[in-house]
Amino acid sequence: MDKAVIKGPIVIPDDWPGYSLELFSYPEHYHEDIDSVYIPHGVIMNRVERLARYVMDDFGDSIVVLCVLKGGYKFCVDLVEFIKVLGRNSNKYLETRVEFIRLKSYLNDQSTEELQIIGSRDLSFLRGKSVLIVEAIVDTGKTMKALLKHVETFEPKMVKVAGLLVKRVPNMAEDLTDYVGFEIPNHFVVGYALDYNEYFRDLNHICVISKIGKMKYKV
Repeated sequence: MDKAVIKGPIVIPDDWPGYSLELFSYPEHYHEDIDSVYIPHGVIMNRVERLARYVMDDFGDSIVVLCVLKGGYKFCVDLVEFIKVLGRNSNKYLETRVEFIRLKSYLNDQSTEELQIIGSRDLSFLRGKSVLIVEAIVDTGKTMKALLKHVETFEPKMVKVAGLLVKRVPNMAEDLTDYVGFEIPNHFVVGYALDYNEYFRDLNHICVISKIGKMKYKV
């Protein structure tokens, strides 16, 4: 069987409605603000464990994980933890250093043209290192292309990208991500640290935001 096929994402079809909210636990104050549970937390965790196995297979004995804040922090924490657990239970241990970079490119539910790198832009510690960029969601790839261009100026040994979600949008950036959890339709999703104007990060599941939710938390 082709290895690339094995490493492909779980593809969620356009007509997938998600699960009824009544089937899951979630913060009650979001009752009117989300339409459905799109990807349950347990499914996310199992998929992240599988991505950790792919990372273990592809990297040598050390790695610098560059976590894209804020949306990527839960994905990053869980991915790194699975890498550690897998290392403790095998004959290969991947030494992992975690660094953070914060990007901002969304206003409400729209991606803006301007990419803001917030905090230190000096990533000289990446020089000569094997780097894994961890991002929660990739759509058109404008943000990721800009970040990759910035990272490459510091001459890392190699760079790979892990994206929990890749959106099916015009000119989607599927080729930018080496490890993908789920390919999803062009819906605005929240939860598992993905936000809408800083709300919904406390949801464990990935959910579809409702029209009421968009209006309530719009800025």
